[in-house]
Amino acid sequence: MIRFIIRRVLISIPVLFIIAALAFFMIKKAPGGPFAKERSAPPEILRNLEAQYGLDKPVYEQFYIYVKNALQGDLGPSFRYANWSVNDLIRSGFPVSLELGCWSLMIALLIGIPAGIIASIKPNSISDYIPMSLAMIGICLPTFVMGPLLVGVFALWLGWYNSSGWDFAYDRVLPALTLGGYYAAYVARMTRGGMLEVLSQDFIRTARAKGASSVRVIRKHALRGGLLPVISFLGPATAGLLTGSFVVETIFDIPGLGRYFVTSAFNRDYLLLMGAVMFYAILIVFMNLVVDVLQVWLNPKLRFD
Repeated sequence: MIRFIIRRVLISIPVLFIIAALAFFMIKKAPGGPFAKERSAPPEILRNLEAQYGLDKPVYEQFYIYVKNALQGDLGPSFRYANWSVNDLIRSGFPVSLELGCWSLMIALLIGIPAGIIASIKPNSISDYIPMSLAMIGICLPTFVMGPLLVGVFALWLGWYNSSGWDFAYDRVLPALTLGGYYAAYVARMTRGGMLEVLSQDFIRTARAKGASSVRVIRKHALRGGLLPVISFLGPATAGLLTGSFVVETIFDIPGLGRYFVTSAFNRDYLLLMGAVMFYAILIVFMNLVVDVLQVWLNPKLRFD
């Protein structure tokens, strides 16, 4: 396992470098700049600002300086948040995004796995059609549609929750439902598919022939193998819950890392945008590694080599 982890880490290094290079040069190709809105300032002041942040150097030299500083843990200053470094902004925003992602993941699993199990017990019946129809509706409604719908019903009409903010415990409900409900639909469909495949195996029929109850068959024999597709999906899904939360954070005005990601793109805050991109990329690589280890633990047929 140690060799497997080391090999995956070594493979991830050039991948992260390619991501950094593509993101950096694509950002530089975008029109405008971090000080484009300050057109009233004299040209010499703009030149001094660019020289202070190293923006007057060639692009390749800027990329070299950024990579060298990033390897030392310094992601640079923010152009738009005075007296704040990119490290400080990520350190302040990521815990909020992480909390939102954890609540959303819990909702996705608590809704999706039971729905998929119920649908797989009696396929092509009413207990299968209802949860899968709801799952299809959840897939067809993206977060930027579901969020305003939940706000309109539960915040503006019923008045149960606030339409924005992150100050109270109940402020987590609507954002977590918006983000977790979308992924719950995928978890339900994958759970159903995995359970149907396992429930058709010979060892399941043998367990039932020995008199094992349906609950014991599912809990002791089918669930471990039936959840393998869900485990495979959890890597990108968990990263998606954290990286895709910027839409939900914008809708509900949540002070997470996703909001900094959006504002940095609009403000051409190059270093903050690069820091968010690389932070998310490292997070995705880490989550995929965790999922690969879990897959081998759940399925003995797989090997780390």
